[in-house]
Amino acid sequence: MPELETSAPHAHTESLCSASVQIHELAASTPGATLDAARRLLLEYGQFVVAQPGAARFCFGTLREEAEGLPLSFIRQGGGSLLAWVRGEPAGFVAWRALPSSSTAPSAAPEPFSDSWELKRLWVRPSARGVGLGRLLTQAVLDRAGSAGRRAIYLDTAPQSMASAHRLYSEMGFVPCAPYNDNPVEGIVWMVKFL
Repeated sequence: MPELETSAPHAHTESLCSASVQIHELAASTPGATLDAARRLLLEYGQFVVAQPGAARFCFGTLREEAEGLPLSFIRQGGGSLLAWVRGEPAGFVAWRALPSSSTAPSAAPEPFSDSWELKRLWVRPSARGVGLGRLLTQAVLDRAGSAGRRAIYLDTAPQSMASAHRLYSEMGFVPCAPYNDNPVEGIVWMVKFL
């Protein structure tokens, strides 16, 4: 799959000038060592979520299945996943999927819900935070959605435990929306960005 080598595209990611960032889209042909790195990052995300207050009903077993099935666990859902490297070290992960047909579209959605993706599992290792990697990964999914003719990206997040992610999403134009899934984690908010 294509590789994106990124340097500082925006002033707010100034520190990327000194960091070599590479983003790889995972595919069935991705080398095993790369998939293992992506699996570790996805499981780190799950461990972080489970450690948060209100996450008692988060199903770590389901996330473990997603990790074991990478990259097909998201490809089979009409999506994909990206792994980011900073200075040669695996540092970030994000995934997306087509929204399941059983989802309920918010009444304010101006287009068919089937034209939408859901952003999932954004995670940046603590050692790689502060260089704009979360923004780059999110933008990479938005760019792919636009190229694929999608008209909206939905997500859910927990502002109390994931304040930086919630702030990032707001800065990137995501706005609150009605619930579109039955996420059982306490304190969840649902957001959408129309493309």
